Amino acid sequence: MDIKWHGHACFEISAAGMKVVTDPYDSSIGYEMPAIAADIVTVSHDHYDHNNVSALAGEPAVVRGAGEHVVKGIRFVGIETFHDTRMGAERGINTVFVWEMEGIRLCHLGDLGHVLDDEQVAAIRGEGDIDVLFVPVGGVFTVDAEDASKVVEQISPRIAIPMHYKTKGLKLNIADEREFLRGKEDRVRREEVLTITRDTVPTAAEAEIVVLERWKR
Repeated sequence: MDIKWHGHACFEISAAGMKVVTDPYDSSIGYEMPAIAADIVTVSHDHYDHNNVSALAGEPAVVRGAGEHVVKGIRFVGIETFHDTRMGAERGINTVFVWEMEGIRLCHLGDLGHVLDDEQVAAIRGEGDIDVLFVPVGGVFTVDAEDASKVVEQISPRIAIPMHYKTKGLKLNIADEREFLRGKEDRVRREEVLTITRDTVPTAAEAEIVVLERWKR
């Protein structure tokens, strides 16, 4: 499995001859969304910086909303959460997606705006441990560094990949990743592309944080 980050909450995940793209954004955020030829695209919520499906090449199947979605042989489970701390009153509903490819369980938190409750944690972890967690850390529109750390503790992934934070070129006024990484430096590594197999996923005792460079090639 190869995982590339295109900035914000958009990842390109290639495995078993399939390509899944998460939360494609509109170029008005400051990055140009690449025309990736995806098989499947997940959309956590319908805001312009997460739902630009038309930017993708081809005709990918679109996965939206809570519940079970079986698409091209991959089973996605959507868990309803909120985009804020007021049960959606400020920014609406957010969908967390959990799915498996090549025996690796992935969870994309979208624009999660709050620490999870017990029921949501159980739904995310209900069918097995999460190997790779994509977690927002920039605050303002999502959980901030402190609450992102709490969410990582709740889910206990083998690999946590921060997203939705300030990088060069991003026009949104959110924080960068440094506060989230503070005190965790001994578990952090940086990669251009994360390449993993079922056999190379770290153990719980070796859990790590992988900071990806925004893919520009």
